[in-house]
Amino acid sequence: MLTLDFKRTSLLGAAAAIGLAVSATPGLAQQKFVTIGTGGVTGVYYAVGGAICRLVNKDRAKHGIRCSVESTGGSAFNINTIKAGELDFGMAQSDIQFNAIKGEGGYKGQPYGDLRAVFSVHPEPFTVLARKEANISKFEDFKGKRFNVGNPGSGTRGSMEELLGAMGWKLSDFSLASELKADEHGPALCDNKIDGFFYAVGHPSANIQDPTTTCGAKLVSLTGPAVDKLVKEKPYYAKATIPGGMYSGNPNPTETYGVLATLVTSAKVPDAVVYEIVKATFENFDEFKKLHPAFANLDPQKMVKDGNSAPLHPGAEKYYKEKGWLK
Repeated sequence: MLTLDFKRTSLLGAAAAIGLAVSATPGLAQQKFVTIGTGGVTGVYYAVGGAICRLVNKDRAKHGIRCSVESTGGSAFNINTIKAGELDFGMAQSDIQFNAIKGEGGYKGQPYGDLRAVFSVHPEPFTVLARKEANISKFEDFKGKRFNVGNPGSGTRGSMEELLGAMGWKLSDFSLASELKADEHGPALCDNKIDGFFYAVGHPSANIQDPTTTCGAKLVSLTGPAVDKLVKEKPYYAKATIPGGMYSGNPNPTETYGVLATLVTSAKVPDAVVYEIVKATFENFDEFKKLHPAFANLDPQKMVKDGNSAPLHPGAEKYYKEKGWLK
């Protein structure tokens, strides 16, 4: 149904599926600790990291790798922290991965040459939510309103700035351009502190479900000449639709565009470590897909190629060649 292969699924208790249970067994002498940077705890990045770590930790007695998840500021924060050697892996929007390896956008003139792709995950449609009482029918109605543009260091913020640039808008076109983190914008909307927010997220998401249920928040479509231009010119964007009825009080489909979530790492991370992370995910792929409804329609062969602008890490490449997904 969608350009991004994004199909309607039902919420299956994602909070219970994050699966961060890591038992306190005695450490192996050669145990390797790896950390995955994610995003806010109510977003799907946190669920992705939790799902991967759960599968890795199942066999840590064999491979000696113990995986943990860190809630972070999001895509750009994760890439910058990997570059600094303080994270091993991180989640990043496909557009932020592209900009980091190419030295564009927020990385203009400063490409991160050691960035390596591991795999892509779920589609992330750009999602705009409005306070019910704000009487917003299209994105342009937010001019002069209080709008959350995303926290600095998040992929959401980078994508928001690219959209505003294409529209010829500035942050000053909002009466308030707040910089709340993803876990904060829903409560702020329902508390009448902002009129709307922009967020790149896989669906269904508790982050969107909560304000639609709590205060009747409304989804707003993202369409028009500026969006058409971005999708045409940028290889990491595609049109997407959030199905009608997925969220309370929003019976109609919401047209938008978006990116893919990707898992990235550094060329400095050992091949054997990346190989085991990838193997744990794909050898248990049916279980992985059940850990969050946004994963239901994932296709391993697309995850190896789609949305990855940085070179594949050799450890990931080795596994994909063994499976016949790469030549």
